Amino acid sequence: MYGSRRSFLAASIAAAQLGAQNSRITAREVIERIQKKVGVPWRAKTVDTFKAGNPDTPVTGIATSFGGTLDVLRRAAASGKNLVIVHEPTFYSHEDNTKDLTGEIYRSKRDFIDKNRLVIWRFHDHWHARRPDGIVNGVIEALGWDKYPTHDNPRRYAIPATTLAKLAGDIRDRMKIRAMRVVGDPNLKVVNAAYSPGYTELPVVLQAFDSPDIDVLLIGEIREWTGIELARDAQTLGLKKGLIVLGHVPSEEAGMKECAGWLKTFVPEVPIEFIPSGEPFWTPK
Repeated sequence: MYGSRRSFLAASIAAAQLGAQNSRITAREVIERIQKKVGVPWRAKTVDTFKAGNPDTPVTGIATSFGGTLDVLRRAAASGKNLVIVHEPTFYSHEDNTKDLTGEIYRSKRDFIDKNRLVIWRFHDHWHARRPDGIVNGVIEALGWDKYPTHDNPRRYAIPATTLAKLAGDIRDRMKIRAMRVVGDPNLKVVNAAYSPGYTELPVVLQAFDSPDIDVLLIGEIREWTGIELARDAQTLGLKKGLIVLGHVPSEEAGMKECAGWLKTFVPEVPIEFIPSGEPFWTPK
């Protein structure tokens, strides 16, 4: 009799656990909510897709991050988060194409994802398309520039008067950037600033440096032989312009912290955490 009761109790506990698991929201359901809440039409062609894992996996927790680095994935798994929402690629190319990937690094990462049953989904195109832009909104708040917008352009700011050197130093300290780079006269007086997150195309730099209403442009990154050379020529000509290169991660990462807060407003079933991937570079002392 005792054995039968114990077996019945064990079976009941197992059934309850299975039922609880089956009642959890799935990764696919989380993404469906995001698609409804983001506020812009969903594109037919987009990189915002599942990159790894089974979309029908029950979600134990959600981690947001700039990118799906192995370090981020390890921290997500260790904290019980099995849905990882990233802004940038997990597998080293814009399309996350794994067809030609070989070697220990790729295999180790794939094995970790599979072993821990992680689901990875990218949130890039539509988070930028949201109004306000989710990435820009998060970074501008982190910079403390949310008090200084200009009304004609959401990426331009009238900041308190300062010098290029002091502004760069303040941003470095506030954002804890280790490898910022600056082009321009350190004593340049700056008031009107523009911001371009992530990878910046040359026309953006051209437009900023041709505009009399912009003193300094903040970007994530650009090819050094295009926009950087343009900025050097502007300095040689004595033009009153500055360029601050934050690095791709510092220029966007706070936007994925913003994403975690946004998700909490409509995904109450599971814990949600922002996991910083951190700046990859360091400068020797």
